Amino acid sequence: MEDEVIAEQIEALVTPAIIAQEHYYHHLKLRDRILTLPLMVAAVLTMLWRDVAGVTELTRMLVRDGFLWCSPTQVSQQAVSERFLTFPAELFERVFKDLLPHLNNVWHQRKNRPLPESIQFTQTKFSKIWAIDGSILEALFRKLKSLEDVPTGQLAGKIGTVIDLITRLPIEIWFDENPKASDIKFEENILNLVTENTLLLIDRGFYHFSFWLKLIEKQVHIITRLKKRAAIKVLEVFTNSYAIRDKLINLGSGTKTTPVVTLRLIEIKVGNVWYSYLTSVLDPQVLPPYVIVDLYGKRCRIEDAFNTVKRLLDLSYLWTGSINGIKLQIWGTWLFYAILVDMGDAVADELSLPLDSISLEMIYRGMYYFYSARQKGLANDPIKYFAAPENKDLGIVKRQRKHNVKLIVAPFPEKQKGSNTFFFNPPLTNRLVS
Repeated sequence: MEDEVIAEQIEALVTPAIIAQEHYYHHLKLRDRILTLPLMVAAVLTMLWRDVAGVTELTRMLVRDGFLWCSPTQVSQQAVSERFLTFPAELFERVFKDLLPHLNNVWHQRKNRPLPESIQFTQTKFSKIWAIDGSILEALFRKLKSLEDVPTGQLAGKIGTVIDLITRLPIEIWFDENPKASDIKFEENILNLVTENTLLLIDRGFYHFSFWLKLIEKQVHIITRLKKRAAIKVLEVFTNSYAIRDKLINLGSGTKTTPVVTLRLIEIKVGNVWYSYLTSVLDPQVLPPYVIVDLYGKRCRIEDAFNTVKRLLDLSYLWTGSINGIKLQIWGTWLFYAILVDMGDAVADELSLPLDSISLEMIYRGMYYFYSARQKGLANDPIKYFAAPENKDLGIVKRQRKHNVKLIVAPFPEKQKGSNTFFFNPPLTNRLVS
């Protein structure tokens, strides 16, 4: 069921971005018809928020009750289906990108939820900390009657996504029609997007030395993983202990396809296994080795984002077979994801917990329980409801680890013999944080 309070919050967030696109809407020579931009945005958000089964059900809801800011409207199911196939996806993209600065401003106004120590430390060195990855969109799920003849199992393309690791909000989304496209296809987009003093966390899909050198030339730095059997030349050793090694190395054979690039190699031992990380930040004083390892561990936040939009919000099962329709759903889904992140951050701020401690999935699923409580007069604010101690059983706060691991932020850590405690060389200047 639709909840008025949540609907009003979504409307307050999205309406200014929609209004900002009215001029462009008319620039595209789109008529003031029934299925306008405000109605189409409301329709897509409703399908995501209320998990509507298909366009037929969506049309029934619109005719009988309306949704979000839309009053009941007489319209045919065929008209709605055709509108999903043809409505300009770029309008949704523009609404999405107009909303992001507002959400970013709201994020900076919240002061109670702490940031991870590695993020706090890195913020003093870099203006942006971004994670980048690509993901394949799965088989088409034919929700529209007009797509009955589309072959089943057809792949729908690939998306490249940039997530801000500080705010967890998306920065940019790219779409490639070829589902088998390599992540390298997004390199030019990345080079056009990034600015000086940005730190990028990338996986081995972007293991391309020439690309790395172009980023470094722009004073943009990377953290990634080392591929197996890579040929390296050690130039200098910063730290060498039984649990961690930090070295300055040359990587690459010097050919046109694999030019030589100077990087730091950080190797950390967990149990009996060594894990290897690469960074273009050559000075341990700028990014200490354990900070680099912890930051790269947070790269999984972009995997969490993909999991949310594809599994929870059903981006894996597309509504249309047209490229325009696929893009419309992509932008609409990421728009809703950004709203969900904003709600999660508000709950984290209310509880004075890191956003990493909050489950966006359980907030999404908890909307039903908030609606039920509000109908009984037991709640009127979703953020306070999700943060209330009596609602712990909703699982909004993730289970915490029993043992916290200390983050070492010294540039040259060494392990004291016979001790389980790390000390620092040079002398300790940064505190240990659980």
